[in-house]
Amino acid sequence: MNRLRSLAAVAALLVAARIAAPEAQGPPAPAPRAASPQKLPVARVVLYKNGVGFFEHVGRVRGSENVTIDFTSGQLNDVLKSLTTLDLGNGRITGVTYNSEAPLSRRLEALRLPLDESTTLAQFLGALRGARLEVRTAGGPLLGRVLSVERKTITEGTRTMEVDVLSLITDAGELQTVDLKSGTSIRIVERDLNAEVGRYLNLVASARDRDIRRMVISTAGTGERQLYVSYVSEVPIWKTTYRIVVPAGAQAKPVLQGWAIVDNTIGEDWNNVELSLVAGAPQSFIQQLSQPYYGRRPVVPLPQSAQLTPQTHQSTLVTGSQEATAEKMVMEASAAGAPRGRTAGVAGGVVGGMPMAAPPPPAFDRTVAREAMSRAEAAAEGRELGDLFEYKLKERVTIRKDQSALVPIVQAPVDVEKVSLWNESVGARPLRALWLTNSTGLTLDGGSFTVLEDDTFNGEGLVNPLKPGERRLLSYASDLAMTVDTRRETERQQWTRVRVSRGVMVYQNEERDRRTYTVRNEDAKPRMLIIEHPVRAGWKLTSTTAPAETSAGFYRFRVAVQPRSTTTLAVEEARPVETQYAVSSLTRDQVALFIKQQGPDPQIEQALQPILAKKEEIALLDSEISARKAEIGQIFQDQERLRENLKALKGSAAEKGLVERYTRQLDDQENRLQVLRREIAEREAKRQQGQAALDKLIEGLTLEIKR
Repeated sequence: MNRLRSLAAVAALLVAARIAAPEAQGPPAPAPRAASPQKLPVARVVLYKNGVGFFEHVGRVRGSENVTIDFTSGQLNDVLKSLTTLDLGNGRITGVTYNSEAPLSRRLEALRLPLDESTTLAQFLGALRGARLEVRTAGGPLLGRVLSVERKTITEGTRTMEVDVLSLITDAGELQTVDLKSGTSIRIVERDLNAEVGRYLNLVASARDRDIRRMVISTAGTGERQLYVSYVSEVPIWKTTYRIVVPAGAQAKPVLQGWAIVDNTIGEDWNNVELSLVAGAPQSFIQQLSQPYYGRRPVVPLPQSAQLTPQTHQSTLVTGSQEATAEKMVMEASAAGAPRGRTAGVAGGVVGGMPMAAPPPPAFDRTVAREAMSRAEAAAEGRELGDLFEYKLKERVTIRKDQSALVPIVQAPVDVEKVSLWNESVGARPLRALWLTNSTGLTLDGGSFTVLEDDTFNGEGLVNPLKPGERRLLSYASDLAMTVDTRRETERQQWTRVRVSRGVMVYQNEERDRRTYTVRNEDAKPRMLIIEHPVRAGWKLTSTTAPAETSAGFYRFRVAVQPRSTTTLAVEEARPVETQYAVSSLTRDQVALFIKQQGPDPQIEQALQPILAKKEEIALLDSEISARKAEIGQIFQDQERLRENLKALKGSAAEKGLVERYTRQLDDQENRLQVLRREIAEREAKRQQGQAALDKLIEGLTLEIKR
């Protein structure tokens, strides 16, 4: 510490001597850069819905002056990826620098102590192996070198615990162990090691310092000129909230008031900036450009004897060169900034005082407030930006760093119809809702909304983004005056259509579904109820009542309910159900059963009669062929039996008589085999002809009957 003070004193003397020394003869030296670079103020902010913001800084520099912008480490990654700097006068940008720090784990690796960010006492003492320590316990001091630190289980009375045990080798060569329990103090005797531990603690403590990364932009030029800097930075997502003011009388029109919640967390004040809020999310990503990147290199052990050996290298395959190209960005900017205006509802300070005595507040006239609401104008201008939409505030705003603000963006009359909304998912009670048409001419971003009716809070809810002219139901409260009950009836009708083509018969039935909604209104005023009936794939509405509109998942029906009365709504739907049959697989019994179940129709029976008759004819031929093939098989078995008998009787006295008998029998069987083969061939030929005729009948049958 004394040495540092001495160095500071010497530096102060040198600076004083330089100031006091007379100027040397010769040409004048160039103007030195400013000792403390000025900060470049924020001029314009554009916030997006994906959590990024576009920032513009504009300021004036003179000569070769430096300017600074402060960021956090999280911002710096985006800034390095998108930074644009322009000298708009007779000058140029000579460089951009920022303070770079290696990660804490990397800086800890530079220490001689093998410690990390979450080192425990046992790990710390284990890293001091071989160091001289002084350990003070209840039994007195102990001096020695660290041998090891071990976790052991000890028993004291009936209690068992685990403690860390430090092993020391004293100067006399004696091994001593110490339990590291409360009341034990340890002092590092070696001065160099004590300093190393201090550096370790300083590095760990530095991780809690405020995360500030200062970027310095260096310029070179002459005269005074304007400097422009822009970049993209991660910011909190701006949020939207609305107020829908429904007046008591039917003459006044409801008013929609929209606010944006904006958070300034970038570490820079937004003083009198142009603010735009974009309802959209352009693609953006994070890349760790601000952190030093270290490649992993393999550790190769040194050989016992290193020798150089000749090497050969591959020849050139393709020649080529790479040229670096760059585009020069041209930007026209006015030297004079935008005209200053009053801040739109946001300020950085507090104005006002406390009078000695305050008079009683005047009576509040709500009529005046309603008239003011109807005369109010929108605080932001809206315009399309391709697929995005921008709210640009008409007046500049001021938001201090680490502060948030409500910024007005919408103030316009809207078309609203007050209804009740029922969906089966909400239960028996409908919801109070507003059928709002976006007549503001602006694209409304999604967010929360609050309904004020008759100068009173009535409820709140959520709304998705709305395009100009789009209509949306916004529910905000439960309707306690109405109940809805539903009853469902499903039936399956007889066939409505029969179609035969290309060997396939299709029977089409119709399934009907009727859902009856019973609605009761206990209020003294009439209600308009919107019933959401689900849209189901394949079903078609058949009822005479048409829906007021259809969404992606629901039909919406209007039901007017008079005071203290009950009404019903019947919604009928139908869908076709098809059953397919292969004509070639149908039998007469199947056709008879089907006609009996689905209802008789002479056309179907008449059309299928030739096919069924031909199928029966082919079935008869198949039966005859099978019978003859079975008889042939039986003859073969008998002949095999006769041959075996002849072998057994060979050389016997009865051989001659049996041979004559078996020979006549075999001859008769051979004659029968010839007849059977001829009959099978004839019937197979007839079957082929019949099958061809059947295929022709099936292929040529085309039929369509509707009921």
